[in-house]
Amino acid sequence: MTTSFPLIRAVPSGALRANPVIAVLRAQHASHYAPVVRVLAENGIRSIELTLSTPGTFEELATLQAGIGSDVEIGIGTIVTIDQAQRAIDAGASYLVTPIVDLQVIALAVRVGIPVFPGGLTPTELYSAWAAGATAVKIFPAETVGPQFGGHLRGPFPDLQFVPSGGVGLGDIPAWLAAGATAVSLGGPLIGDALTGGSLEQLAERARRVTELAADARPQS
Repeated sequence: MTTSFPLIRAVPSGALRANPVIAVLRAQHASHYAPVVRVLAENGIRSIELTLSTPGTFEELATLQAGIGSDVEIGIGTIVTIDQAQRAIDAGASYLVTPIVDLQVIALAVRVGIPVFPGGLTPTELYSAWAAGATAVKIFPAETVGPQFGGHLRGPFPDLQFVPSGGVGLGDIPAWLAAGATAVSLGGPLIGDALTGGSLEQLAERARRVTELAADARPQS
């Protein structure tokens, strides 16, 4: 006889609720992350995703987190297997992000109580991930559908939480948040060339602008 337990999904962190922006970092090696992570943290970004397409991500996570303190959370993304998800949890990731819907990865996250943001595009994919216990589903690639897609999803799925990712520009932040997004995920438009020797001062300016845009677009209670 098996015993079923009620599904308890992990909720978005206080850091993400304070500034609904996830900065996505990809580099030639994770040893290049530290200056960029520091600038983002110093200029209002409270949630940073390190991607497994970057070598050394697991090994650098603890050092990066120690360098910015507990006010900023660091998660691991581009997870496509349950083994990667377990390694991310063991490494101390604050949350997990996937580009696909893998029900085993979602189940692991639910079991250990860590936020998980699985990626999909179709209503079937997104609702399947939500029903399995996702903290919020990642609409990926969001550029192909636009902010109006989030509003359409809320028709049949009024409780569904979503985060757009992939091709989201800085100017798109207000529209996505107005459509009901839990947060927005930003890569190149925010990071620019900062990970390949570009200006950290310009990165700081973009981070401040993103923080202001998100604050202005946040629904007033």
